[in-house]
Amino acid sequence: MTYQEALDFLYPLHRFGIQPGLDRIHKLLDILRLPQRRLGLVVHLAGTNGKGTVAASLASIFKVSGRKTALYTSPHLVDFTERIRINGIQIPRNKVAYYCSLLQSAASENHATFFEVTTAIAFAWFADEGVDVSIIETGLGGRLDATNVVDPRYVVIPSIGLDHTEWLGTTHAVIAAEKAAIIKKGCKVMTAVSDPESLQPIQSMVTLCNVPLFCFGKDARCSVTSQKPGLLELDIRTGSMHYPALQVPLTGTFHAYNITLAVMVAEDAGISPEEIRLGLEQLSGSGYRARLELMSSLPAIFLDVSHNPDGMRETVNTLLVFRHLYNRVFVMLGLASDKDARAIVRELLRLNVSFLTVPLPSDRGISADLLGSLCHEEGREAKVSKNAKEGLAYLRRRAGADDLILITGSFYLAGDIIDGGM
Repeated sequence: MTYQEALDFLYPLHRFGIQPGLDRIHKLLDILRLPQRRLGLVVHLAGTNGKGTVAASLASIFKVSGRKTALYTSPHLVDFTERIRINGIQIPRNKVAYYCSLLQSAASENHATFFEVTTAIAFAWFADEGVDVSIIETGLGGRLDATNVVDPRYVVIPSIGLDHTEWLGTTHAVIAAEKAAIIKKGCKVMTAVSDPESLQPIQSMVTLCNVPLFCFGKDARCSVTSQKPGLLELDIRTGSMHYPALQVPLTGTFHAYNITLAVMVAEDAGISPEEIRLGLEQLSGSGYRARLELMSSLPAIFLDVSHNPDGMRETVNTLLVFRHLYNRVFVMLGLASDKDARAIVRELLRLNVSFLTVPLPSDRGISADLLGSLCHEEGREAKVSKNAKEGLAYLRRRAGADDLILITGSFYLAGDIIDGGM
C-alpha cells in the first residue's frame, strides 16, 4: 500500500461519522499487539480549549529533557502526518501506509471511524519506536473517546466549554463529566477549570479514583510580566518552585494557564527548571501552529483556529490589547456548520472589523454566502469570496501597512492558508 492508497482508505472512513465507544478501537489495537500498553509515561489531555497548547508545550519540554517524546493531536492543518509526531518529527508516510495495510480489513469489517484508525496508527508507531513519553489529546469528549484506552500518569483538563453539544451534552456539568472520565486510578490530575458547575464532576471522579487534584490558581499561579504579538513572558510559581521571566513564542495572555499546567506536569515529572525554560522557548519546534500565529507584518496577518465562542472570546480579548497598534481590522472568517456562528460573529464585532467570508475546503463548512448574510444580520456587511486564496489576495490589496488581517474560524481554513504557501 502506498501513502496515497492509505489516504484513500482513511478519508472515506469519515462516512462513519462520530461513533462513541471503545469496542472498535480495542479490536484494532489487538491486531497491533496492544501498543497502548507500551507508550511510556502517558499524559492524557481533554478539554474544550487549551489542550493543544498544553500538549505542544509538554512535548517540547520533555524533548529538551532528553526523553523520546510522542505527540498525538488533531486535526491536522495540511498533511495527515502532522497528527502523529515523535520529537517533533512527523510519522513517515511509508509507516502510515504500513499500519493501514495491517488495519484495513478489520477497520472495514467493524466500521471503524477515521479517528479510531488514526489513533491505532499513532499508538502502534509510538510503541514500535520505543518512546519514553506519550502526550495524547482526546479527539472528542473523553469517556468514549478512542484514546481512552491508555493508562495515564497525568490527566490534564485545561477548560470546559460548550462545544460539540450534540455529542457531549448541553450543560457544562455534563460535558465536564464526559471529559473527566479519562481520569483513572494511579494518575495525577491538573486542571484550570474553576467554575463550580464544571469543577464538581472532575472532583467527583478524582474522589472515586482516589487520586490527587492540582488546580491552577491554588496549587500554582501565573502572572504575565510582558506581552507583544508573538511573545509572552510569564512568572510562574508552584508550591515548591519559582519560574521567573519564562518566554514563550505565543500571542495572548489566555495561554498563561495552559503554560502553567504544562509546567506543573513537567515539574512533577522531575524535569529541571532549565529544561522547562528551554522547552517553552523552543515551543515552535513541536509543530504547534495557527493559534494567533503572527504570520507577517505590514500589514500584520494573524492565523488562528478559534472555532467556538469561548475560544473566539479569548482571541478577541487578546487582540483588543493590541488594537491601538492598528488602524483597521479585517477578518477572513470560515466556519463549520456545527458551530455557533452568530455568537462567534458577535465576539469579533468587538474589534470593529470588516468581514470577508469564505467557504471551507470541507463539506462540513457553512457557505460563504450564508455566513455573509449572518454578518449582515448582526449589523456588519461582509465581502464574500469564493476561496481563501482569492480572499487573502483581496485583503492584502485593501489593507494598509498599519492594518491587521485576522484569518480565523477553523483548522480547515488555517490549513488552506498554509497549504497555499503563506
